[in-house]
Amino acid sequence: MSDFLNPIKVINEIPLEKEMSIADFGCGSGGWVIPLAKKVKDGKIYALDVLEEALSALKGNADLERVYNIRTVHCDVERGTELQEDLFDLVIMSNLLFQVEDKDGTIEEGYRVLKKGGRLLVVDWVVGENPSEDIIDKKIKEKNFKKIKSIDAGKQHFAILYEKA
Repeated sequence: MSDFLNPIKVINEIPLEKEMSIADFGCGSGGWVIPLAKKVKDGKIYALDVLEEALSALKGNADLERVYNIRTVHCDVERGTELQEDLFDLVIMSNLLFQVEDKDGTIEEGYRVLKKGGRLLVVDWVVGENPSEDIIDKKIKEKNFKKIKSIDAGKQHFAILYEKA
């Protein structure tokens, strides 16, 4: 187990196809988005964040990396994305659920935009006052997700892959 979160290592544990559509809820400056865009070359990665500065930084990083299959979306995922239902093969929520007030609403939005059989990857902190893995796991299962597997995400994070029932 490594000391800190390595998105590429976690991504390598997820079955990906080159034409997938993926959404990263709370994408920040692209720590997950850019590696995913490189692996899913013929697909589309939607990078969603409430901070315009983060999306701007992501665009700059994507240009530097010569990755062009990313679409940025300025929105507050807690309040809904306005994206169509059943759009994505994979939704990622990394270091997001510990900080949102409406965890249930955020999880429900992930469910809404996932295709049937689509996957949800949740990665979050295991330290401090953050919700524990057990609490998050229970909330997600209540929203009609089935746990597929846990993934090694380092000593300070947990990662769980779910499937939309």
